[in-house]
Amino acid sequence: MLREVLGFRTAEVAEMLETSEASVKGALQRARATLDARLPVGDRELVPLPGSVRERELVGRFVAAVEQGDTPGLIALLTDDAWLTMPPQPGEYRGGEAIASFMARERGDRRGANLRLVSTRANGQPAFGCYLPDPHAPIVRAYAMMVLTLREDRVSAVTWFGERSLFAHFGLPRTLPE
Repeated sequence: MLREVLGFRTAEVAEMLETSEASVKGALQRARATLDARLPVGDRELVPLPGSVRERELVGRFVAAVEQGDTPGLIALLTDDAWLTMPPQPGEYRGGEAIASFMARERGDRRGANLRLVSTRANGQPAFGCYLPDPHAPIVRAYAMMVLTLREDRVSAVTWFGERSLFAHFGLPRTLPE
């Protein structure tokens, strides 16, 4: 992960893990072999690189669709087999229509207010702090965290965390000005 996802050099990884460069290279070779054995040919190239233009454009379209309440736009960004989970709760939503319906409820259709998303990263993936407007003050309050899994130019999974204490872990404030 440190080499392939985060882009650290072999020497840097070896120093971080207090091991030799040869050990790092061997671990990387084993990891690549495992991925090759488990993923169909070419599937690794289907995931946009972290921070790439392709990833930023996809994430930007996702944010716009959620914040603007664009249900057709949101569905168009989801893969046909997309799913949404809410650990540790057992509930999950499968397919674009079900996910869009969930997001519409959480976005604020019931409250008359839209979600505001603030970008961060979790496990190398695009993530967001989701905020809802406070009805009594000109601020938005922490509401939930969301992590995306991308495939090609679409979102294949959304992991939704309703635990507000996660915001501090990601350096996100509990409130923001509206």
